[in-house]
Amino acid sequence: MRSGDAHAEPSLGEIVREWGRIGCIGFGGPPAHVALFRELCVKRRGWLTSAEFERAIAATNLLPGPASTQLSIYCAWRLRGTGGALLGGLCFIAPGLIAILALAALFLSGSPPLWLRGAGMGAGAAVAAVALRAGSGVAGPIWARAAGRRRLRVLAYGLAGGTAAALTGPWLVLVLLGCGVIELVDQQLAHPGAGAHAWLAPVGWRLTRALAHPLGRPLSSLRVFTIAAAEPGGTAALVWTALKVGALAFGGGFVIVPLMQSDAVNTYHWMSHAQFLNAVALGQVTPGPITQTVAVVGYAAGGLPGGLLAAVVAFAPSFSFILFGAARFERLLVNPRVLAFLDGAAPSAAGAIVGAAVPLASALGESWQYAVLAGAAVALLVARRGVVGTLLLAGCAGAAATLLGAPAPH
Repeated sequence: MRSGDAHAEPSLGEIVREWGRIGCIGFGGPPAHVALFRELCVKRRGWLTSAEFERAIAATNLLPGPASTQLSIYCAWRLRGTGGALLGGLCFIAPGLIAILALAALFLSGSPPLWLRGAGMGAGAAVAAVALRAGSGVAGPIWARAAGRRRLRVLAYGLAGGTAAALTGPWLVLVLLGCGVIELVDQQLAHPGAGAHAWLAPVGWRLTRALAHPLGRPLSSLRVFTIAAAEPGGTAALVWTALKVGALAFGGGFVIVPLMQSDAVNTYHWMSHAQFLNAVALGQVTPGPITQTVAVVGYAAGGLPGGLLAAVVAFAPSFSFILFGAARFERLLVNPRVLAFLDGAAPSAAGAIVGAAVPLASALGESWQYAVLAGAAVALLVARRGVVGTLLLAGCAGAAATLLGAPAPH
């Protein structure tokens, strides 16, 4: 469980301080978070060896949900067990969560000042370009690893995910899971070393259990859907939306955007298209994982309690995966069922991230926002500028445009 050198083992106080520090300065998404934890745990303090850290990255990247959050929890678990995992994960998440809830209260207030509305509209206009950048970043390595006829299946899974994200938001989860199961069955048929039921039953059982215990209580997945239908837009609906974000987001943090957008805007009407674009932008410009965007959705649905509830539900799977499964991660890395499922789900998720750009762009309401989007696309996709800086510049452009007379409706 731990790195082995007693002299290298940090105290719980050091876990709180160092993980909290990274939570405060962790702008830039998962690549920045991985670099910060590598610098801390491997290079500066020697708490983990380079090989241990690389295995931690590999294991957490196989899990659904925010990989960098799970990396923070797993590293703390390796060093200080369950207590370290809980404290480390909470300290990594808390700074960004506090910041994003404060900004949500500001942006979702009844009458924000003109310049603030313009800044939100400008940053929101750039979000579709961010989705394209994020999707291409996830898809590139998947495509590079595929070869020959395998690329045709990767392309098919990507197109399925992209189409679902662009056109049929509520069904995206089923498409992601379906692509994983199809690849699992295909690989089993190609390598019939065991009966199909031996491959599929454990996956189906674990998925059923995950859906049946969204809050640690024994609810069937059918009952979850029934409650959500009986209470449209209520607490159960918010819990289900947040659970999808935390437990079913294969392929990187940005796949949560299409998972949330349909529920938050079209189904339950918790927020407008413009407010959702602001929420995604806030998730990018605050430190910590983009999964914290779900807290803005929760705030729109039920104020501060709703924001906190959504965050708790969305991050609970990450803690559960580590606390209950970290001891088995070495086997997870070579489990053919897990790897086969992800061979289908991951390309679909990458396509979903790219496909999310379609509803994000179509949600823009003013012509000047398309000019901001074009500029952001050039900055992110051609000049390869940073996401945070691009969003801040887009926000400044929006604020300036509205102060100069560009329309900025409430």
